[in-house]
Amino acid sequence: MRCDRLGMRTLPLVALLLTPMILRAAATNSRPPNVLFLLIDDMGYGDLTCYGDKRVHTTNVDRLAAEGIRFTQFSVASPICSPSRTGLMTGQYPARWRITSYLSTRKENADRGMAQWLDPSAPTLARQLKAAGYTTGHFGKWHMGGQRDVGDAPLLTEYGFDKTLTTFEGLGDRVLPLMDAYDGKPARKYGLGIMSEKLGRGNVTWVERSKVTTSFADAALDFIKQAEKENKPFYVDLWPDDVHSPFFPPKSLRGDGSKKDLYLGVVQATDDQVGPLLDYIRNSPTLRENTLIVVASDNGPEPGAGSAGPFRGHKGNLYEGGFREPFIVWGPGLLSKSAIGTTNKETVVAGVDFLPSILAIAGTHPAPGELVDGEDLSASLLGREQAHRSKPLFWIRPPDRPGPANDPFPDLAVRDGDWKLLIDEDGTKPQLYDLAKDIREANNLVSEKPEIVERLKKTVLDWRKTLPVRPLSQSAQGPRVDLKNDAG
Repeated sequence: MRCDRLGMRTLPLVALLLTPMILRAAATNSRPPNVLFLLIDDMGYGDLTCYGDKRVHTTNVDRLAAEGIRFTQFSVASPICSPSRTGLMTGQYPARWRITSYLSTRKENADRGMAQWLDPSAPTLARQLKAAGYTTGHFGKWHMGGQRDVGDAPLLTEYGFDKTLTTFEGLGDRVLPLMDAYDGKPARKYGLGIMSEKLGRGNVTWVERSKVTTSFADAALDFIKQAEKENKPFYVDLWPDDVHSPFFPPKSLRGDGSKKDLYLGVVQATDDQVGPLLDYIRNSPTLRENTLIVVASDNGPEPGAGSAGPFRGHKGNLYEGGFREPFIVWGPGLLSKSAIGTTNKETVVAGVDFLPSILAIAGTHPAPGELVDGEDLSASLLGREQAHRSKPLFWIRPPDRPGPANDPFPDLAVRDGDWKLLIDEDGTKPQLYDLAKDIREANNLVSEKPEIVERLKKTVLDWRKTLPVRPLSQSAQGPRVDLKNDAG
């Protein structure tokens, strides 16, 4: 069903009746479909060639888009890493678990009213797929516990993973980055990696920063090959720490050495380094027909580095540039043939939808009585339809991202259909935008649409009351943290 404007509509009855049968068919190939989730770190909406950037050639990811479905209305659950990843992993708004910004030291977490790690009792996609017979692996950044001086966090295996390899924002076996030898200096250990090594609880390997993504991609490929030998369906996270700062691309991709050129070099290098893994799946007759690859980013770009494309804002705030991200779904044997090579501009997909949608594609579902904030949009991910969501979406500002003193960032946001309201926790300073006509959020319609403002204001403030996090006015707030030490 295609419509020019998004709204809260009821799907045709036939679609509701056919969807379970379609998904069961997709999941009953020789075995349930495999899933590879490539989550890039801090990449903006406009940083892939297939999303508009002309300065890099992200050939490998672009090929997935050309052979799959490219979504233009995907938003993660937060404009910063830890809560964004929590939303993807649990299908719930991350503030429900008191994770509203990047996890840091014990003191900083406590000052901001945050948990020290994701509660292992939280529902996770990996645990639920493992219960359904999948072998599960996580390779790359975690950042939901086990960072800085927090050495007693759960291991990643306690969240449902059989095999893990992470970096300095998690525990267990990990690859830690060496500052590359740029100016005649030897490669050397630095800050967050040194802190992680002191925590122990896993084997540590030091690798030059520009080669860390290759380590994760190689480990993921080995895991997939082992799953093939054992004839098991797999779920694999490949979550590189790239393209997050500090930017250390290979020498050939450093350009003029400016922050922008170094960033673009890392974007290019990341695409190059995941290429062999993507090609292995694309070129395998069995994997190609029964594997779903999903590509996204965890939040908007760091100011001065990546591009949010046409959107206002960046990492850390609640304008679209803070959380509107690329979203590509590839799977030649699973997608509707008519949808291959298309762009879905209609379906509003959210990070919290990932868990229920992937479970449905795998032929299973959340446990009875389990809270799921997201919606099952699996039929849209498979190209069977372009569905319209039935529930609004909500965001809360990271407590340590108040914004400039003369123009502070809004505290809360809600999207319902095409309408988006940003507002402070006390109900003041509303901003209302019609995203169908104003994706740049430039034309505040508060005075023209007071009834919509009041409705959405009540909706988002009522939602805010359900969250176990302290008011932002009581959280430790200050200037933006030094990006050299911000692994968010």
